[in-house]
Amino acid sequence: MGLSPGQRLGAYEVISAIGAGGMGEVYRARDTKLGRDVALKLLPDTFRHEPDRVARFQREAQFLAALNHPSIAAIYGLEEASGSQFLVLELVEGETLASRIARGPVPLAEALVVARQVISALEAAHEKGIIHRDLKPANIAFASNGQVKVLDFGLAKVMEPTSGAIDISHSPTLTFNATRAGVILGTAAYMSPEQAKGRVADKRSDVWAFGCVLYEMLTGKRAFEGEDVSDTLAAILRGEPDWTALPSDVPAPLRTVVKRCLEKDRLARIPDLSVVRFLMDDASVGAEAGQAASAIAGAQGAAARRATPWIAWALAGALGVGLAAVVVLWSPWRTASPRLPLRLSAELGADASLVTTFGSSAIPSPDGQTLAFIAQKGASVPQLYIRRLDQLQATALSGTDAAASPFFSPDGQWIAFFATGRLKKIAVTGGAAVSLCDAPSGRGGTWTPDGSIIFTPTSTGGLFRVSSAGGRPEPLTALTEDETTHRWPQILPGGKAVLYSAGVAGRTDDSNLVVQPLPKGDRKIVQRGLYGRYLPSGHLVYVHEGTLFAQLFDIGRLETTGQAAPAVEGVIANAGTSGAQFAVSDEGVLVYVSGQLVGNDAPMSWMDRSGKLTPLRTTPANWSNPSISPDGRKLAIDISDGRQTDVWVYEWERDTLSRLTFDPGDDQRPVWTPDGRRIAFASKRGNDAASNLYWQLADGTGEVQRLTTSKNVQQPGSWHPSGKFLAFQEQNPQTGADLMSLTLDGSDATGWKPGTPTVFLTTPFLEGSPMFSPDGKWIAYLSNESGRNEVYVRPFPGPGGKWQVSTGAADDPTWSRKRPELFFATQELRMMVATYSNEVGSFRVDKPTVWSEGRFTARPRPPSRDLDIHPDGERFVVAPGTDQTASKQDKVVFIFNFFDELRRVAPVSKR
Repeated sequence: MGLSPGQRLGAYEVISAIGAGGMGEVYRARDTKLGRDVALKLLPDTFRHEPDRVARFQREAQFLAALNHPSIAAIYGLEEASGSQFLVLELVEGETLASRIARGPVPLAEALVVARQVISALEAAHEKGIIHRDLKPANIAFASNGQVKVLDFGLAKVMEPTSGAIDISHSPTLTFNATRAGVILGTAAYMSPEQAKGRVADKRSDVWAFGCVLYEMLTGKRAFEGEDVSDTLAAILRGEPDWTALPSDVPAPLRTVVKRCLEKDRLARIPDLSVVRFLMDDASVGAEAGQAASAIAGAQGAAARRATPWIAWALAGALGVGLAAVVVLWSPWRTASPRLPLRLSAELGADASLVTTFGSSAIPSPDGQTLAFIAQKGASVPQLYIRRLDQLQATALSGTDAAASPFFSPDGQWIAFFATGRLKKIAVTGGAAVSLCDAPSGRGGTWTPDGSIIFTPTSTGGLFRVSSAGGRPEPLTALTEDETTHRWPQILPGGKAVLYSAGVAGRTDDSNLVVQPLPKGDRKIVQRGLYGRYLPSGHLVYVHEGTLFAQLFDIGRLETTGQAAPAVEGVIANAGTSGAQFAVSDEGVLVYVSGQLVGNDAPMSWMDRSGKLTPLRTTPANWSNPSISPDGRKLAIDISDGRQTDVWVYEWERDTLSRLTFDPGDDQRPVWTPDGRRIAFASKRGNDAASNLYWQLADGTGEVQRLTTSKNVQQPGSWHPSGKFLAFQEQNPQTGADLMSLTLDGSDATGWKPGTPTVFLTTPFLEGSPMFSPDGKWIAYLSNESGRNEVYVRPFPGPGGKWQVSTGAADDPTWSRKRPELFFATQELRMMVATYSNEVGSFRVDKPTVWSEGRFTARPRPPSRDLDIHPDGERFVVAPGTDQTASKQDKVVFIFNFFDELRRVAPVSKR
């Protein structure tokens, strides 16, 4: 459409044109809302009415949104204004690699730095199943800080089978449909032979293009050139680059890398960029071909034999025969010490997706011969799987439904895990799962050398110790005033100390990594990060903003030394649970799940019976515990800003968000009074040891009034319709979570006086989420008395029997205010509904049915209620669900020789 400086597209003011190509026109623009410069990429007018081009343009946005990597230019949005669709992209201010090469060959050291960053970006795309298909120097740019950025995923596509041929008009690089005259969409000089023949491209096509780019950086000229497109394609299909043009300082191994990248037969070509990286690392330290051959011949047999099961399994599962051929030719992991790291991506061996909500879902056994992982098939509950590394298929272990956060015994014969409110263990060979003790919200454990287990039973408490044979847990650590949780423990060598993550009140990014000497001693905060782990290499590793960092750790003095250094990028972590998706075997093999840091920010939506999601508040925030006012016009939520949590009130008709509480402590779990005048909430203020109950006028006037005084953690549930009783949950050290009731007497005129809390229900089991029925005759609540959380109903104030409503793991019981319906959420994040009827002294409930096929997203910040129903009974406020298929995690990444890699990135200081 040809935009002019000063022209507006929505909130973006065009500054100048940057460039144009077959897939888009690019402009520099100013984001007037956020006050930053961005790049706008518009679909050309000639393509706006071609469905294939529009779909390709939208697909570019989806691909970029799926990628989060420092060497890939970020996308900020796909928007539409003035009848035009456009991408809002990160503006990369520096020159392109094409401009840099135009000044002459790139020095070897500089070329290797650029090449490694390009490989890292492409590997991140390949791990998401995305191939670029248009890599060239013009699509590689330098940011102002020197960071390499790979641009223009306009021709990218999801990987597909490589068999068969397609029409040349559908080639990703050339098309005869663009202008009816044959327009070059990509650049012919960087096309792989299979693309030039019109065949389907795969990641080996990106390997070819990378080889062309690397050759051009080193020589200053293209690997394949001709007077026109036909001559260039002929050179690609039948010619060879001028190998004599490579400078004399290019080591022989690097020459081999370039040649193997440019093999015309893609079965003979290096099949994966991870192998390219290893061979480049070999070249970068100046290894000559003869030296490499000697190193291969002299590799230590024992080390090679230890690696064999891992390598064989990963190759078979991930890369097949093509990479096996490379293994035979080069075997880079067999070089002499220090060995180069080998990175491989492998499928699980089960038609299931990893569950990455909590701690590491995929863990190697201590001897590195077995992989255990938590995964689920479709909408079924998660299970624990075992895969021997000399086998291609994984086996689900029966009796492990709803498993989470597994960890091995020191001898590798048992796996402990959390499920249905219990800490359990099961033999690696299968059999019956053995319950060890209660753990309503387990957050990690570690098996000690003396046969006990240190674990976190709840999401908001300290560490406990229990015998691995089962028994009564004993407290091990106590929270300090500013802490909310101790989790993800790891026993250190010798059993003399335990490392764990301590959550800090109000902070939702990194945790304090703490070392506690055993049996007693002063604890030390040794670092900040997520999911700290000590490794036999002498390093402490942890995740910060999606990157795995390593720092030397003095095991004798229990403290870090030196500087932390980045070791692996793109490790999935969850700031809400402080967990991360990585684990390391005693043999030095890292297993991790690649992806983005999982944050807590989310928008809010309405979900109706049809499953339709309608935006309620599009601005993402770290919110939780929604509570809709009785008049249906306002929403109370708690929001964390990373420092503290406060209660806010949102009026959606006016789109206004008002803060209700301001205390430095955490204020959360808001509950409206039936008259809509006040909001009760939990708060830990001043020197309080635990969260108690408070309330305040909903308009923010007046003082906050304390309702309870207790050393136990309390969380409000719901108000009786009379407004005289508040049902709440209390964490009792002896009986666990109990249901309580608080009476309030008085009026606005005379003032309100809280009474003494009374017990509504206490059992050896855990109860929570008490919710009054609209008529006040019943309380619905959760209990794990069956071994998993189910919804039950009891009469209020009692006595009387109980009725079980749900028949599978359930959460968030919610009464309709409009109809005789009781709702609850399933573990698969679907809404179920059960109709009921009242009779004198009896509660009759029908079999629950699916209320909606729509899915929502659980809020990971404890204590969390994920939803609430509008008074009209037709819609719930939820966090919108994600596409389960698109987010499926069915691969893990291995890094072999990881300890050697750590010694390289964080070496021992020389004194």
